[in-house]
Amino acid sequence: MFILDHTNSIANNFLAELRDIAIQNDRLKFRNNLERLGEIMAYEVSKSFEYDFAAVSTPLGIKESKLILEQPILISVLRAALPFYQGFLNYFDLADSGFIGAYRKEYENQKEGIEIEYQYQATPDINDRNLILIDPMLATGKSILKTVDNLLLIGKPKTIHIVSVIAAPEGIKLIYDNLNTPFHLWVCSVDECLNGQSYIVPGLGDAGDLCFGNKIP
Repeated sequence: MFILDHTNSIANNFLAELRDIAIQNDRLKFRNNLERLGEIMAYEVSKSFEYDFAAVSTPLGIKESKLILEQPILISVLRAALPFYQGFLNYFDLADSGFIGAYRKEYENQKEGIEIEYQYQATPDINDRNLILIDPMLATGKSILKTVDNLLLIGKPKTIHIVSVIAAPEGIKLIYDNLNTPFHLWVCSVDECLNGQSYIVPGLGDAGDLCFGNKIP
């Protein structure tokens, strides 16, 4: 598992601003920081792909450069992932994209926990392709598992790169215990735990609401 903030970099500033309650009310800045982190994580994930030499013509000659062999497929879990996804699309600018509509269904009785409502899926052919599954908050891990289960009904990817901004240990464990297809996990930061409502602590709150405004329950 790759954890971005285990190395000191400017990315830690963007993470801190996402978390800071005094800055979060600036929706544009919040979305821009998610996009910046998407670009940084796209760069990190790109190091794991296959490359080959290609001749590039310059005004003064020919230069051999190692270029990516195949663009990945970007899969965005709506709605919170959209700015984070845009960062990936800025770098993998020729990539095909897919979109998943999934959200947590909460029960009045907290003992019943949460379930994931999965209502929309639109993807290209994923067979034998590298997928980047983009979801900024990895809390319980249930939405990732449900998304992967549904994707595997339509094809068999080469590998799945799961990328999140903030993850909880419980969600990470659920994924490693239950995901039986080749995958890699990439996160910007791992936090302490989930609270009784299955939100990440200290986390940053509801990423979708902070990006786009409160939704009607």
